[in-house]
Amino acid sequence: MSVVVAIDEGQAIADALRREGHGVVATVRAAAPALAAAEELLGADAEAVLRAVAEADALVLEVRRDTVSTALVALCDRVGTRIVPLCDAAAEQRLAQAFGLEQSHPLAGEAWRLSDVLGAVPSRDAPDGAPSTGSRVIAVWGPAGAPGRSTVAVELAIELARGGRHVGLVDADTHAPSLALALGLADEGPGFAAACRQAELGGLDARELSRVSVALGRSGVDVLTGLNRPSRWPELSEPRVERALSICRDWADYVVVDVAASLERDEEIVSDLDGPRRNAATLAALRAADLVVAVAAADPVGIARFLRAHSELRATVGATPVVVLANRLRPGALGIDARGQVRRTLDRFGGVGDVWFVPQDPRSADAALLAARPIAEVSPKSPFTLALRRFVGEAVVGATTPATSTRRQRRTGRAATAV
Repeated sequence: MSVVVAIDEGQAIADALRREGHGVVATVRAAAPALAAAEELLGADAEAVLRAVAEADALVLEVRRDTVSTALVALCDRVGTRIVPLCDAAAEQRLAQAFGLEQSHPLAGEAWRLSDVLGAVPSRDAPDGAPSTGSRVIAVWGPAGAPGRSTVAVELAIELARGGRHVGLVDADTHAPSLALALGLADEGPGFAAACRQAELGGLDARELSRVSVALGRSGVDVLTGLNRPSRWPELSEPRVERALSICRDWADYVVVDVAASLERDEEIVSDLDGPRRNAATLAALRAADLVVAVAAADPVGIARFLRAHSELRATVGATPVVVLANRLRPGALGIDARGQVRRTLDRFGGVGDVWFVPQDPRSADAALLAARPIAEVSPKSPFTLALRRFVGEAVVGATTPATSTRRQRRTGRAATAV
């Protein structure tokens, strides 16, 4: 495990990590990585700091207002470096949470505890395509305004099922469930709510999941349909959803979860702190996910909504990788260089450096909606299908070990905005 220690007077921690068997590639002052990521002058050390951060598996960072920034978090996301925040005061812990670094650790804690945390970080030396523990749970999220979450979730599941994989498609939207209607499936069946109830009772296993799910033709996708009435949302409580998705890992090779847009926590405005929460299913699915596909509508309103909600998403998922997909790209809504405008806006205001694009394809989308089938089955050669297939191959399947995939792209000089 290669580590960069960014702590003022952090030599003692660096020596302790070396004794625990970690390779400390650099020890720098706490503010150095943030200043280097923001391209402010650091003299001759700036390039060395950036190179060390890019090559390390983890950055052990002392959290203060001058040491953590959006630019630094975005840089570490791009190069696949995990930030391990160290802080003691409550204000610093809140600052870490605001940047999506939820699991902070005491600055003066024991070295062996920090070593255990670093031991859970995937190494860059892991072979490409090395499977993670269990199957991958992929949550598809997007802000309010119908950016195309459900459509992307369906097509993502279809593409992942290629090659004989078994894929589970879960509708965990507690506000506007739609997968059953879009795919022509009966929404009166047991579905995901039944799976959650069985998980709470201890009776959920792979056989039961196969019983309550619906096969989507011969695609290899089994669908756990959502609530047939949104008023039933209390059935999808946080413990139930977490346990059900945990069992789904042993049921399918990939599990794609369609979630609602709202990330609001209402603990501060209700009196019953133990009562159900309507957004609990969304928050539980995002926390349980190994990868989050964040869908943004590629128009001025959609991008503005995405940027407003993106920081809250990062605070919710913590260190979980997030890939951004700009959906329904068309020049009419943005003018000249639509892709460039979206890319520069997300990079400037949200620190999002890597973006994939899917073009607007109303003819294929309408044909799929009319037939109540996935777009990939109705129009297998459509621009939408081909773009999403490339996205799945490079950003999802190719990111089984996210740090390794990102490092490979940087070595070969390929643009992350591949579509």
